[in-house]
Amino acid sequence: MDGKKNTGTNRVKVEIFNQEYIVKGNENAEYIEMLAAYVDRRMRMIEQRNHSLSIVKVAVLTALNLADELNKLQEDYDELVKVLEEEKRK
Repeated sequence: MDGKKNTGTNRVKVEIFNQEYIVKGNENAEYIEMLAAYVDRRMRMIEQRNHSLSIVKVAVLTALNLADELNKLQEDYDELVKVLEEEKRK
């Protein structure tokens, strides 16, 4: 187990960018809260650089930034797996 999973569904109240949300998931409450805090920090960083943006635009720009981060991590992971597989063949 990865330490995030729980056997049942959790309902966790979180606050992101001054908005409350109820998040349902199989992950434990601490993990959900950590993710919400991360998204909140990223949204606030974007808003600090662009004070005139609406909450929707801040959210979309944050999503694009997180998608970029995820994509780059996936590319790094795929490259690492490829290198490891090549090393096994030697």
